[in-house]
Amino acid sequence: MSARRILAGLAILLVLGAGAFVAYAWHSAIGPVDPPARASFDPALVSRGADLAAIGNCNVCHTAPGGAPFAGGLGIPTPFGTIYSTNITPDPESGIGRWSEAAFIRSMREGVNREGRHLYPAFPYDHYTLVTDEDSRALYAFLMTRKAVSAASPANELPFPFNIRMLLAGWKALYLREGPLQPDSNRSAEWNRGRYLVEGLSHCGACHTPRNRLGAEKKDEYFAGAEVENWTVYAINANSPAPVPWNAESLTFYLRHGWHEHHGASRGSMAPVTANLGSIPEADVRAIAAYVSDAMGRPSQARIARGEAALATARKESEAPFAMRANSTGNGVGAAIFLSACQGCHDGRRPVPFGGLNLHLSSAVSAPNAQNIINVTLFGLPAAKGEPSAIMPAYHGVLNPDQLVALLNYMRDRFSDQPAWTDTRERVTATMSGEREVPIYRMDGTTQAPPEASMRTTPWP
Repeated sequence: MSARRILAGLAILLVLGAGAFVAYAWHSAIGPVDPPARASFDPALVSRGADLAAIGNCNVCHTAPGGAPFAGGLGIPTPFGTIYSTNITPDPESGIGRWSEAAFIRSMREGVNREGRHLYPAFPYDHYTLVTDEDSRALYAFLMTRKAVSAASPANELPFPFNIRMLLAGWKALYLREGPLQPDSNRSAEWNRGRYLVEGLSHCGACHTPRNRLGAEKKDEYFAGAEVENWTVYAINANSPAPVPWNAESLTFYLRHGWHEHHGASRGSMAPVTANLGSIPEADVRAIAAYVSDAMGRPSQARIARGEAALATARKESEAPFAMRANSTGNGVGAAIFLSACQGCHDGRRPVPFGGLNLHLSSAVSAPNAQNIINVTLFGLPAAKGEPSAIMPAYHGVLNPDQLVALLNYMRDRFSDQPAWTDTRERVTATMSGEREVPIYRMDGTTQAPPEASMRTTPWP
C-alpha cells in the first residue's frame, strides 16, 4: 500500500472521528420563555427550594463580595484560569429569567446551558447530576422568585485550549456519570438521605477530595482533603486530623451551629457552609452527619485514647492557676508570643465559641500543614454582623515572618503529638506577601476582603 493511500486513510479516519466527536458534543438550544410570574410557583415548592439552595450553598459561588445575592460575578480561581460565576437571578437578559424549567434541569443533569453550551465543572454538575428532577424543580422555583438583578458576569479568563467549551464533552465522557442517584436498599433511610445530600447538592467532595491534573476528583482518595482558596480543607475520612474523633452527634452540632466545644469554630470556606446549614431542617443535617461519620469509619482504640488524652490535658490546663499555666509554656520567642498574645483566650477557661479553643483540641495545630493556623493568626476570625459570634483579632502587621514562624513552631511542638511541619516558612512568606491570596469569611458566612499587602508585611513600630 502506497504512502499516499495510508495518509488518505488516516485523513478520512481523522475527519470521521472529528465528526463523531462534534456530534457527541453538540447540544441543541432550548428556546427562551417569558419570565414566569412569581405567583405561578407554589409557595411550598419555593420554601423547599430555599432549603435545597442552602444545602447546595448556591449563594456562596453565585454572589460576588459586595454584590447582590445570586447575581454572580465571583471569580473562581482554577489551575486552568479564572472562571466567573453566572447570574442566576430571574433577570431576562443577564440572568436565567428566560430559562424554562427543562433548561434548568438539563444544566443540573448534563452541565449544559440553555443555549446548548457546555458548562465548566467549576459549576459542580458532576454532583448536581445526582439530584432528582423534583428537587431541581424546587430549586428552579426558588431562584425564579428571587429579585431580578441586571448584572453581566465578566468574561472567563482562560487561555487556549481551555476556552474551547466543546472540549468539555471529552471531560464529561471521562468523569460525568449522569444521575439521579439510586438509594442503597441495604442502608437506612437516614444514611441514604445523607448520601444523597452529601454526594449531590452539598457536593462535599468538591472541596474535601483532591483533584487530578484534569480537575476531576480522585475517586480513590475520597474525602482525603485538599487545598481550596489557600485554605486546607481537612480530610473527613479515617485520616481526619481532629485530635478528638468526630461522631454523628458532634458533626450535627458543628454543622448546625458553626462550632463545637471539642473542635472550635468553622472558618475559611467552611464558614458559609455551616451558616447555610444552620437554616435547614435538623433532620437533613443529621442525615449529612450520619453519612459523613460513616465515611470516617469507627475510630481505633488508639485514636479514641488519643482524643481522651487531649481532652484530659485541655481540662487540666483550664483548671490550673494562671501562674502555673504561664510557667509551663516554655522559653523562647514563640513561647513568649503565645503567653502574651494567645494564652489569655486559648487557656480553655471560657467555653467555645466566645472563648478560644484549647489548642490541644485544634485540628489546625494537628493538621498536615500550617496553612490554616497561618491564615487565622494573620487575618483572625471577623465577627458576624449584628449578632454574637466567635471572634479572633488579626495579627497581620503585628508579627513579622520570623516571629510568626517561631509562634507556629511552638504551638505545633506544645499542643500536638504530630511531627514538625516542614514548609512553614515558605507558607508564611507566601501568605504574608500576598502570593497566597486568602479570602476571609465572617462566622455568618459573609466575606471580608483580605487586608492590603502592606498590612500583611509591615509590623508595628
